[in-house]
Amino acid sequence: MTLKDIYEVFIQAGMKADLRGPKQVQKYLLDKKNQYKKLDAASRKFFDKEVLKNPYADSRILHGDPKKPVKRVLVGIDIDVGELLLADQLAQRGKGFDLVLSHHPKGVALAGLHDVMSLQTDLLVNLGVKDDIARDLMGQRVAEVARGVHSSNHNRAVDAAKLLNISLMCCHTPADNHVARYLQKLVNTMKPNTLKRLVSLLMKEPEYQYAALQKAGPQIIIGKENDKVGRVFVDMTGGTEGSKNVFPRMSQIGIQTLLGMHYSQAHFQKIKCEHISVVNAGHIASDNLGMNLMLDRLVTKGKFEIVACSGFRRVKR
Repeated sequence: MTLKDIYEVFIQAGMKADLRGPKQVQKYLLDKKNQYKKLDAASRKFFDKEVLKNPYADSRILHGDPKKPVKRVLVGIDIDVGELLLADQLAQRGKGFDLVLSHHPKGVALAGLHDVMSLQTDLLVNLGVKDDIARDLMGQRVAEVARGVHSSNHNRAVDAAKLLNISLMCCHTPADNHVARYLQKLVNTMKPNTLKRLVSLLMKEPEYQYAALQKAGPQIIIGKENDKVGRVFVDMTGGTEGSKNVFPRMSQIGIQTLLGMHYSQAHFQKIKCEHISVVNAGHIASDNLGMNLMLDRLVTKGKFEIVACSGFRRVKR
């Protein structure tokens, strides 16, 4: 398979796993197409045309010939200049890679992170939050994230990849979609009735077992072991943390437990006030699960040698 083939597998798989469903995903793409049509010629020059077919602005081919065949891949949760130098050193020892794959976004994909957060708005509406309220709350948070990434030196790793002539790709929301769908289905099927049993359910997965050995396993951060789980929302996709002001609405529509990757102190305090239980599955462990599910899809399309680095551990299912 080529670099472009892999990229297209990731995007299509991400769309299939998207918790919004195909209609909302297609609406997003249609909105982007309509937005593009309304632009004048000068503005179209700066429009990211990739969003016309890829609803995940945080997942991109960052450097490399799209037609390049790929057989050996270095995969990490975070790929920065250090990991690229590692790839270059291994290449000098005769163990080079056709592609370096990052989970977390870099370059233009990091700069576009805020655009993916519309996914969270749609999920809130699907849960039962009123459309105008969901869009208002998330709109404030999207603007905040956009301001944050706008000032970052987001192209450092991409520049290094270009100088070293290393193909670089990132796959963020498509992988997060996979872990969100996988865990929501697991919870809905197994129906754990207490927070302790919910944690035990997570601990059956190899990624969370390994994380626990590294003192980063699933934890109950709000609530007690024997508290009832009730209605669970798996909060693991949509770019980054959403609005901290949405939790009163979640409480009103009957969400009793949040199962997520990570929560800032500000989010933690807001949730606590709403008496919603929280199980923190773990950030890197959950990213591992999402990437492993994504790679399981990829290896059905071709034969690859996958080498793990930067917090990633390959687990096949």
